[in-house]
This record gives sequence, C-alpha cells and structure tokens, in this order.
Amino acid sequence: MTRAGLLRAVTFFGALAILPLGIGPVWVVNLLIFTLMYSALATSWNLVGGYAGYPSLGHAAFFGIGAYSVAIIFHHSVGNGYSPFFLLPIIGICAGVLSIPIGWIAMRTRADVFAIVTITLLFIAQTLAFNLRTVTGGAQGKSVAIPPFGVEHFAWPFYYAMLTLLLVAMGISYYFRRSKIGLSLAAVKADEDKAHGVGVRVTMVKIVAFGFSVGIAAMVGGVWAYYSGFIYPQFAVDPLITIGMVLMTFLGGRGTLWGPIIGAFILVPAQQTFAYQFGGSQFYLLAYAAIFLLIMLVLPQGVLPTIMERLRAKSRMQQLASLATNDQEVAR
Repeated sequence: MTRAGLLRAVTFFGALAILPLGIGPVWVVNLLIFTLMYSALATSWNLVGGYAGYPSLGHAAFFGIGAYSVAIIFHHSVGNGYSPFFLLPIIGICAGVLSIPIGWIAMRTRADVFAIVTITLLFIAQTLAFNLRTVTGGAQGKSVAIPPFGVEHFAWPFYYAMLTLLLVAMGISYYFRRSKIGLSLAAVKADEDKAHGVGVRVTMVKIVAFGFSVGIAAMVGGVWAYYSGFIYPQFAVDPLITIGMVLMTFLGGRGTLWGPIIGAFILVPAQQTFAYQFGGSQFYLLAYAAIFLLIMLVLPQGVLPTIMERLRAKSRMQQLASLATNDQEVAR
C-alpha cells in the first residue's frame, strides 16, 4: 500500500461520506445511491470477470436472491429500520455458501461456455421468482415494510449502506490484488492449464473469487430491495443489471482496482441523464449505447488502463529526451 494510494482512497471515501450533508435535492442523493450501487456491483463482478477472466453473466441471480431475502424476512416489519442492514452480512455469507456447488459446476467450463452457463442460471432464477408465488409474490411482486426514517433524510441510511458495501468490495478487491489469491487468479487468467501445472489450486481460487463476488452482489440486492420498497421479478432478477456491471467494468478497466468505479461514475449519471431527456421513449438506450461505444473506440482497454499506458509512454519519452540531452552535453 503506497502513501499516494491510501491518500486517494481516504479522499474518495471521505468526500462521499460528507457529500449528502451539502446536497439539497432528493434526486441527487437518489442518483448517488444508484451510482454507488453499480460501483459495488461492478467491483464485485471484477473479482471473477476481471481478475480470473471468467465472464459471469449470472450475477443478477444473486442480486435477486439478496433482494428477495430482505423482502421475505422484513415483509411485515423492519423494527427500528436498521435491522435489514444488520442482516446483510448473513445474506452475503449464505449467498457465498450457495455459490459453492454452483461455482464448482459452472467453473468446470471456460470462456463463452461459462458465460452461457451463468446466464442460464440467471433465467432459471428469474423463472423461479415468477412461479414461486407463495414465496416471492410472483408477477404481483413482494413488498418490504416501510422504514420509520424521517422524510427529510430518508435516503441517508441507504446511501451510507451502499457506500459501506462499496468500501467492503474495494477492500476485498485490494486484498485479492496483493495476495496469493490474486496472483493465482492472474495465472488462471493468463493460462489455466499452465497455472494448474505449476501448482495453483485452480478450482479452489476460482470458487473463492466467485463466492466473494456473488456474496457482495446479494448484499447490494438486499439494500436495493429495502430502498425500493417493492420488488418485481423482472427488476430484481434483471439481465440488464448484469450487463450494466459488465459494461462499467470494461469501460473503467477490467482487472484494475479503480476501473469499475470509474465506469460506474461515468455510465450511471449518463444513463439517468438520457432517461430524463428522452423520457419513456427508450431512445435514451441508444444514446447510452452510443456514448459507451464512442468511449470504447477511443479508450479500447478501458479508461484507467489507457490513461496509465499513455502516462507511462509520456514518462518514457521524457526519460529518452533527458538521456539524449545528457549525451549531447557529454559529447560537447
């Protein structure tokens, strides 16, 4: 951990922590909540899709599991309002345990086949959400009891819950990058067969990454359900949620620490702005896609890797220029 990196993290999370104190409009806080939500989701997806190179398309299934867990448990009462937040770690652990047999089967495939298997899981979860009416409410949806928070600062607990989950996701991501797990995942991403040949416990590290990844997604889904107050299967288990976290990770920089957050802070406000401008016409999706494609054409490796590469190239050019100047002075 470098001093500059620690300063960046403290500044970033410190600014976000005090940001609601100076914001008046409710819609701005709402926008920040969804931005933090997708930042945490993209960071969690990056553990599998970025570090291990396994493009999971089924994360929305675990997002929905977390959402329905909160809706089922707190359908009638939420006590003092903070009980659902305290239950989130248990939801995340249960989702992680549930992912072990699923990951053990899915991780036996690779690349495109793995993506197909995981998106199949997503549609199975969505079908169950529609048909298990006695548990999920089916197409009629499931409500969560209204929290007894004050009207003026109603969104603040949800904002800080999302911020905390983002901090947790960032902490796990940082640990993966600096630990043997991250090194093993990098080896798997580069060449899984060679990684197995040099002694990497390939199956274990993949399942560990998958478990942590979907556990975070489930906790985020729980906060989303509590904040929304009423959930439907088509929104709780929505393929667009997975697509959103994947796009944000690729935009910011897959396999990087800050890339998913950068992608989320670009795409979520852009999406909301276009949705407001074009309303219910759905044309905002075209503008959203056009902006994303434009950025990907200009920054094909993602925002963060491209910027870092250009900075390194500029630094090398400056060093070469300095060496050339020194050589000229010596020649004189």
